[in-house]
Amino acid sequence: MFGRKTLDRIERMLDEAIAGNFRESDYDESQMSRVESKWKHYLGLSALTRENMEREKDNIKSLVSDISHQTKTPMTNIQLYTALLREKLEAGEDCGEKQQNLRLLNEISAQAEKLDFLIRSLTKMSRLESNIVEVKPCRQKVAELLEAVIWDAEVKAEQKGIEIVNTYSKDGYADYDMKWTKEALGNVLDNAVKYSKPGGRIYISVTEYELYTAVTVKDKGIGIKEEDTAKIFGRFYRAEEVQQEDGVGIGLYLAREILKKENGYIKVRSKPGEGAEFVLFLQKTNPFRPVRFQKDSGKAP
Repeated sequence: MFGRKTLDRIERMLDEAIAGNFRESDYDESQMSRVESKWKHYLGLSALTRENMEREKDNIKSLVSDISHQTKTPMTNIQLYTALLREKLEAGEDCGEKQQNLRLLNEISAQAEKLDFLIRSLTKMSRLESNIVEVKPCRQKVAELLEAVIWDAEVKAEQKGIEIVNTYSKDGYADYDMKWTKEALGNVLDNAVKYSKPGGRIYISVTEYELYTAVTVKDKGIGIKEEDTAKIFGRFYRAEEVQQEDGVGIGLYLAREILKKENGYIKVRSKPGEGAEFVLFLQKTNPFRPVRFQKDSGKAP
């Protein structure tokens, strides 16, 4: 049906398109068949679309960077001036007006912290969704991840008299990015602390399967309605009964997206009034694969 030269040219076009090197100007349309000409135009449009997508990605990267940078200084100043004003008020004479002003100041401080948290969460979300940052999983000990996440959550848990019980004592490995997986598991554990009753317990356990290592966070908190279990991983979703609690509804969404980029996933089992059980599945690798060590900054990305 087609000559050898025609097939060779079409194959070369496809190879260049796959490699991202296709340029219409490299081919003389006067020497091409009708089919080759159509392939040329189609691949030219595809190359243009790819260029536009890369340009759009760069624009988003620039926008996210600008938002993060431009809001950092104002937020820092608001928190600084709030702290200075609090010191001045606390040093003044004790009176009814002073107490009222301190209450208002505390509210300003709380709202500033919420805004700062929201900006940081939105920045993380945008960077993940636009692939601006890379999640780079490598073979690491699961125990190190648990220790880091529990350490970050303990202060908040102690304030409510909640005990975090880690039942895992083995030396297993999984394939994960320490910085981002710490964010994912930390979000789940933070929710467990937030929605548990004072004086309760949260259990963290690990189950090893052939292909995955499952990290389970189980609490005895308020639980989740069945109709909400499919919605809680969506952006900004918050169930009606937790509307008054701190948070913006991004934590579980980020956890799901992070695990997805590591070829893992997250599941939930829960009943209202009986607590919730979140299971994070981390992909396991060949036990003979060399271990790479990641240097963790100790902070969420």
